[in-house]
Amino acid sequence: MFSPEADIWYENLPSSGLGDLLAVNISAPGLSMLFPHVHCTADYEICQVTTGESEINAATTVTSVVLSGKFDLTSTYFMIAGIAGVSPQWSTLGGVALSRYAVQVALQYEFDAREMPENFTTGYFGFDTYLPNTFPGEWYGSEVFELNEDLRQIAYEYASEANLTDNTIAAAYRERYAASTENYTAGASPPSVVLCDTATSDVYYSGNLLSGAFDNTTTLWTNGSGNYCMTAQEDNATLEVMVRMAIEGLVDFTRIILMRTGSDFDRPPPGVSAYDHLLIMDQNGFEIAIENIYNAGVEIVKGILDDWNCTFKNGVEPSNYIGDVFGSLGGEPDFGPGSITDGEGVLPDGETGDLEKRDADALEDIKVKRTAGMKKNRGLQAWKGTRGVPVMKVRAPTA
Repeated sequence: MFSPEADIWYENLPSSGLGDLLAVNISAPGLSMLFPHVHCTADYEICQVTTGESEINAATTVTSVVLSGKFDLTSTYFMIAGIAGVSPQWSTLGGVALSRYAVQVALQYEFDAREMPENFTTGYFGFDTYLPNTFPGEWYGSEVFELNEDLRQIAYEYASEANLTDNTIAAAYRERYAASTENYTAGASPPSVVLCDTATSDVYYSGNLLSGAFDNTTTLWTNGSGNYCMTAQEDNATLEVMVRMAIEGLVDFTRIILMRTGSDFDRPPPGVSAYDHLLIMDQNGFEIAIENIYNAGVEIVKGILDDWNCTFKNGVEPSNYIGDVFGSLGGEPDFGPGSITDGEGVLPDGETGDLEKRDADALEDIKVKRTAGMKKNRGLQAWKGTRGVPVMKVRAPTA
């Protein structure tokens, strides 16, 4: 998404024996002015693109790559890899997280906290609702994406083989979390690879109140399945593009891995203000987070290439639902309002028709029934105590 996350691959990949990512440089209309090339190894087995930071830059770049006509991406494995803020409840500075869910947590109504009603716990609350922590009545479609859990488990095994980088200065800052009355054991621990989920927001936020609010949003919108862990600015935008391109048969949504590494905590340790935590004190997590993108990521890349014929060539069949809140790729989402096409995937070339207008009454009836079913007994409190515990894109080789 920005230079340091890309440079670590350019600098280190040649020594892995997998090739030089700067061997082939391909331009395409619509790529970022700052990052105007897709970089590939000489054999085209591994390629990398830097999107630029924020949701709009990510969406524009990924769309430009897929629609450029310069790549056959139908068998490509994509790895979204970057640094992130990290919740001390799940991981730590330098920690690596592989996500099943990406949640666009800021896609809500918002009051300035100084003007919110007295009975509000946060200024954020879902569309078509009147209170925070209430299941939304209206959805835009990009709020939640679910990725291939079976592929994630394989990637987790590969990444767990990595020798993660740490340093004593970052260790000293994370030790501050050991004194918290909250369950911040993970935050006070050395880096490891964990399974937890990613929040997307253009706003670079920090502090207990916003982090807590978006943690609750993640729990609510994933029906208790998601675990808020990493905070980033691009992932839902990238995945929305991928869903749309998968509908057209240009990419395979089952072949996406989302990996983030912790560069800074999303909330301060005891005795430190949110302001000082974000702007004054040096957490010293940036460098190790950058290094661990490569350390963990290259193990995943190696694993895919080494086991291509046996495991990856024909794809890893997901045992879970994959896609967006609308069921655009087919199947029934286990979150959100339910499929708006009654479980059928949206057809390419617009053949399904205008879903906003076509059979409006029938579609509205489906949405109302399913939303009511999801709302029933599914306020935030229903999910408390039910949550789990922590536990480059690669081009298909040519014949």
